[in-house]
Amino acid sequence: MALRVNALESVLVDKGLVDPAALDAIIDTYEHKVGPRNGARVVARAWIDPAFRGRLMADATAAIAELGYGGRQGEHMVAVENTAAVHNLVVCTLCSCYPWSVLGLPPTWYKSSPYRSRAVIDPRGVLREFGVELGDKVEVRVWDSTAEVRYLVIPARPAGTDGLSEEALADLVSRDSMIGTAVLAAR
Repeated sequence: MALRVNALESVLVDKGLVDPAALDAIIDTYEHKVGPRNGARVVARAWIDPAFRGRLMADATAAIAELGYGGRQGEHMVAVENTAAVHNLVVCTLCSCYPWSVLGLPPTWYKSSPYRSRAVIDPRGVLREFGVELGDKVEVRVWDSTAEVRYLVIPARPAGTDGLSEEALADLVSRDSMIGTAVLAAR
């Protein structure tokens, strides 16, 4: 696949259809400016800074912007928090609205019709397929992203992580945990 991509890129550049500098800028954007690492930093900050967590829960768009993240599909953000009593799951039932600036490109399964319909109809079944088993007393809340609002799940902080730095905490956070299809454990 990598060879095919390189060959296609070479042909497009040679024919003058793609500017290599523009291509480099796009790659840099997705490697360094948008992506799940940004969201992981937001989560880690919320775990260690109660004032930031409060701002995040009150106005996620503004709090996320404090860390320098925003832009394409990162506006109108709402943060929802997983607890021992509540587990949040994000879906976009109409298309694939997704906060690119904090989570990067959406996974293929997020855009699939089966996920989009079943997440609403049978969220516990979908979560089980992702390996997430929740107790009967845990409430599952499903949030439907739209062009007007996008959600970021703040996963529960794993036990035994009290002494970790913000950077080490961010390393524990996965994209799927910020969608709600994974539960974090200390590594």
